[in-house]
Amino acid sequence: MRILVVEDDKDVAGFVVKGLKETGHVVEHADNGRDGLFLAASENFDAIVLDRMLPGGVDGLRLLETLRAQGNQTPVLFLSAMAQVDDRVRGLKAGGDDYMTKPFAFSELLARVEALTRRGKTDAPQTKLTASDLEMDLLSRSVRRAGQKIDLQPREFRLLEYLLRHAGQVVTRTMLLEGVWDYHFDPQTNVIDVHVSRLRQKVDKPFPTPLIHTVRNAGYMLRAD
Repeated sequence: MRILVVEDDKDVAGFVVKGLKETGHVVEHADNGRDGLFLAASENFDAIVLDRMLPGGVDGLRLLETLRAQGNQTPVLFLSAMAQVDDRVRGLKAGGDDYMTKPFAFSELLARVEALTRRGKTDAPQTKLTASDLEMDLLSRSVRRAGQKIDLQPREFRLLEYLLRHAGQVVTRTMLLEGVWDYHFDPQTNVIDVHVSRLRQKVDKPFPTPLIHTVRNAGYMLRAD
């Protein structure tokens, strides 16, 4: 996806832009409302991550109201420190599709952005995840590779499901802790390494081509070389 991030805080913008790029998205960044409005109005984006308080004479609300008045219906996720109910209501009434408050978990932001781009689509719910000769059936909770059944423990199944849903993308340690273990902090244990190792023993070791790869200093990636 092509995503526009309009955020003036350098640390927040750097964190969001880096994370979106690491997960395979093309990202443009504007650090003020005027430049953000120009980019949003003149180029095509799949989604916009928009701060409320912006320099440049155009705040987030005005930026979005201008876009909607022009007929621009690009999905917009507000990301703001303005967390009161009235603030959130104003953002949604201005045309926002979703509203997140700071501080935030990147995995949730990513999930919300991707959910926005799926809205309005009429595709049938996804019941199977595949990569190469690996297939996961979400209804029967079963996994097969090259036609052979693979028995997984519940946490292993959840870990593999997360990797399959992000196939071809780098999955960081933080993303796994939040997405698989529901941790919003690092417990400073090797729980991820242990479970990935066990998963590899079942999914990769009996087969000639490995699918689960370690990305040095980044995390893991499920891909077929």
